[in-house]
Amino acid sequence: MSNNYTIFSGSSHPELAEAVAKATKKPLGEITLSDFSSGEKYIALGESVRGKEVFIIQTCRDQLVNEDLMELFLMINTAKLSFAEKIHVIVPYLGYARQDKIHTPREPISSKLVADLIVKSGADHVITFQLHADQTQAFFDVPVDNVSIHKLMAGHFMKKKLKNITVVSPDAGGAKNAKLFADQLGAELAILHKSRPAHNQAVTTHVVGNVEGRTCVLYDDMVDTAGSVVAAREALLNAGASDEMYLAATHPIFSGPAQERLSKAGFTEVMVTDSLPLGEQKQFEGLNQISLGPLIGSIIQSIAEDKSVSSLFY
Repeated sequence: MSNNYTIFSGSSHPELAEAVAKATKKPLGEITLSDFSSGEKYIALGESVRGKEVFIIQTCRDQLVNEDLMELFLMINTAKLSFAEKIHVIVPYLGYARQDKIHTPREPISSKLVADLIVKSGADHVITFQLHADQTQAFFDVPVDNVSIHKLMAGHFMKKKLKNITVVSPDAGGAKNAKLFADQLGAELAILHKSRPAHNQAVTTHVVGNVEGRTCVLYDDMVDTAGSVVAAREALLNAGASDEMYLAATHPIFSGPAQERLSKAGFTEVMVTDSLPLGEQKQFEGLNQISLGPLIGSIIQSIAEDKSVSSLFY
């Protein structure tokens, strides 16, 4: 395997970066990250990257998404100006990804702008996890690996040996990923129809599929304020689903009232990845987190060896 690469981590998720370093058996590169008193950010690499491939790990945290993105742009540009041969940007949760189209007049397409800024900063390749909409990949003028975690999640739920499972997509947009997850588990699929009267509000109106008396696993790309998934649980119970119900999601944003809502919702288990760090204030009984570190480590090693990346998650 080629060893001519370096992994740098931003300040957003040091625990995940350390897990990646452990998986690759390669220590993180030296980097200085600090702020001037004016609030401007300062970045400096502590080692040469001339002629090397560089992997930069940075996620976008709740309430700090703008800080994390600015730090990411500067890290990418620092590596570019330091003559890195190729820059691979690993953003487990991409901020602004939900703003991928114009809903009402005079709105920006913010995710396109973020994609342009990442590329303009000097990125040659972007790796992210479970984009809100697959077509967001087309916003980037460089190759994008949009990593699905259905195999990772399925491995966890297969160990439970659940019976009569129905995987439920909370909306039509998530049906494709939910179907991949359901096929992995050998489960049936159901889809909820919902409407959004306002930002961070959702109303579930129909359940399409067989859920009566069945163990349901809600499968979503992210949980923000948790209003959608809590409403989905109620809709499924009203349709006759079993009280034994699970929630599986890639990105635990858990903003605003999410922690309180989920702690009271009554899910048997809430299973999420560590694409975002979860502090003490976002913890609750029944919450479990599975690490993306080993998978990211395998992706990095596959790229370094010029091997397929998609075979790791499809």
